[in-house]
Amino acid sequence: MENILLPNHITFEAGERPHEGTLIMEPCFHGYGTTIGNALRRVLLSSLAGAAITAVKIKGVNHEFQAIEGVKEDALEIILNIKGLRLKCFQEEPVLLRLKTSGKKEVTAEDIEANADVEIINGDHKIATLTDTKSEIDMELVVSRGRGYSPTEERRTESQVIGMIAIDALFSPVRNVGYRVENTRVGEITNYDRLVMAIETDGTITAEEAVRQSAKILMDHFMLLMPHADSILHRTEQENFTTEEDR
Repeated sequence: MENILLPNHITFEAGERPHEGTLIMEPCFHGYGTTIGNALRRVLLSSLAGAAITAVKIKGVNHEFQAIEGVKEDALEIILNIKGLRLKCFQEEPVLLRLKTSGKKEVTAEDIEANADVEIINGDHKIATLTDTKSEIDMELVVSRGRGYSPTEERRTESQVIGMIAIDALFSPVRNVGYRVENTRVGEITNYDRLVMAIETDGTITAEEAVRQSAKILMDHFMLLMPHADSILHRTEQENFTTEEDR
């Protein structure tokens, strides 16, 4: 009986665009390229943890359709710009950021006050434009961690704070995933699979790290189907903890 051959060649290559990487996995037993590719793709797009701005409070603004004196953009445009911020958050609880600046200038993410709990990846990202030397803008930004997409309807407590405007949040650090399965040869057998998967992230994690996190999530689920799964998972967690300590 033919054994199911496990892939012995797994590599990650840099993509053509920034924050893009390509996973190449071969040779996979016939049909397993699609099986593995589809499972990884679903988890990559839906289940990885990330950070996003979930609410904003702008001084002098009561709703998202309001114009702001001395600022080119209205509140809605500023909120759309804020949604483009790429962040790493090192706390499970929400973190409050502050942005206060004045003068005729373009306001970017670099104008946000530094916070040890949050790292902003795209510091040159535009937030607003101040049109006069006397113009000023003062706002508070709430950074939260989560998974997938979170509409404002799921976070009613934020909108109950006076002046705080809740924002739809996309927490996933993965922006796009695509894969294809090619034929590859093992000896005289030519119908083995070669999985080629392109992953684009938002820059907060690498494509390789995204794949490893997704594989870990799948493994945790499949391990539950095995005998003595609890002891195996406990041993794996202990090994991971020991590895982190060694670092």
